[in-house]
Amino acid sequence: MTALIDKINDTLKVIRAKTDKEYPVGIILGTGLGGLVNEIEIDFEMDYSELPHFPLSTVESHKGKLIFGKLGGKNVVAMQGRFHYYEGYTMQQITFPVRVMKFLGVKTLLISNAAGGMNPLFKRGDVMLIADHINLLGDNPLIGANDDQLGPRFPDMSEPYNLELIKLAEEIALENKIKLQKGVFVAVAGPNLETKAEYRFLRSIGADVVGMSTIPENIVANHMGIKTLGFSIITDECFPDSLKAVDVEEIIAVAMKAEPKMTLIMKEIVKRIQ
Repeated sequence: MTALIDKINDTLKVIRAKTDKEYPVGIILGTGLGGLVNEIEIDFEMDYSELPHFPLSTVESHKGKLIFGKLGGKNVVAMQGRFHYYEGYTMQQITFPVRVMKFLGVKTLLISNAAGGMNPLFKRGDVMLIADHINLLGDNPLIGANDDQLGPRFPDMSEPYNLELIKLAEEIALENKIKLQKGVFVAVAGPNLETKAEYRFLRSIGADVVGMSTIPENIVANHMGIKTLGFSIITDECFPDSLKAVDVEEIIAVAMKAEPKMTLIMKEIVKRIQ
């Protein structure tokens, strides 16, 4: 695991050549959800290609930039585009940016994604707070030797998404008259969307929405003691008895339309956290 620390230090050296600031808030922006960057007072940005050991985003709408600046009066570092297991990256590669964020000073991580809604009370365009998750990716970023410098061998996951942050998000949504759902996110490997039978199965085990990301980053954030809050924008309704074909362009369009609601909540959270 010394190799992982060395890789983190390689990346930090490049970033620290540009800034010596601490960044207490980290943000990961999902499919179609890069618009929050417009709210950030940007100091500078770096393409992932400039950063040693960073993978490259290969998915449509994921720009592949690390943004440094201010949001809500606080220094933030934001990933405009993330990595997915289905792109062929390892779990360790997917979560490497979270490791780097920790060493940049990140104490709170906000994660967003686009997801398919399976709860019949949820509608396309809704924003859901992630209260809990189910990992069906078939892998885990903590498999292998553990480095105690990064976190414990067996991290607790009884509160994967911080309850105080969830409460704060709900208060902000109420103040701004934004309908905010809350539920369980399940991650599958993808990249294909699910069959009717798979949607029925996922719903039966307690999931409200399904996606292909977020959980690896959340696991590593918890491993490193970073408080985490997650949002899903529901881009399609995955009800088996009335399932319709959907394409990526449609998913991105719905995500972008719903994004301002999530952006407002996230901006206010950053402003109010200590």
